Amino acid sequence: MSIRSENDARRWQRIGLWLVGATMAYNAVEAFVALWSGHEAGSIALVGFGLDSVIELAAAGVLFWRLGVEARGADPEAVATAERRVHRFVGFTFFALALYVVAQAGWTLLGGAHPQESLVGIVLAIASLVIMPLIAAGKLRAAAHVGSAALRAEAKETLACSYLSFTLLLGLTANSLAGLWWADPAAALLMVPWLVKEGLEGVRGEEDD
Repeated sequence: MSIRSENDARRWQRIGLWLVGATMAYNAVEAFVALWSGHEAGSIALVGFGLDSVIELAAAGVLFWRLGVEARGADPEAVATAERRVHRFVGFTFFALALYVVAQAGWTLLGGAHPQESLVGIVLAIASLVIMPLIAAGKLRAAAHVGSAALRAEAKETLACSYLSFTLLLGLTANSLAGLWWADPAAALLMVPWLVKEGLEGVRGEEDD
């Protein structure tokens, strides 16, 4: 590899680290706002979205650590072994979140307290729909330049969060504009297939191609 190619790879590795760090910072804010506003409004979709943000924060933190260790020239086999273990742990947390969403959404649909409107939640969903695809695109470009499968997989996970933002927005706006209280737990249930998919991939130690 030429000196120019090495410098280019290092530059994109720094960009990748910066983007993962930005993801962590945004997910921390997103989790706090979603959990707080979800609790205030009694919104299962918002609380589920907030808990998913916590999981995404943990996943991004593991990748940030791995990229940093790799940048310092550590043993890649040891790093890969540690990442697989954490990947499985994160997979189990996705299963736990899916069970929570199903239980709480079912309770609401069967006669629990109806969720209230949440303007804060709507603004958060719109912001995530705009911001997360942009960050994911940057990560995918960085992953292509440095040849990092881990960064590519995490970028696709970030992009998938846009789907959760979209379902959240549908449920919250339907409840706010049309008074369709059941749209909130229904939107939460739409998250479950993705949560289960992520859980299975995490437990099996798989990554998207």
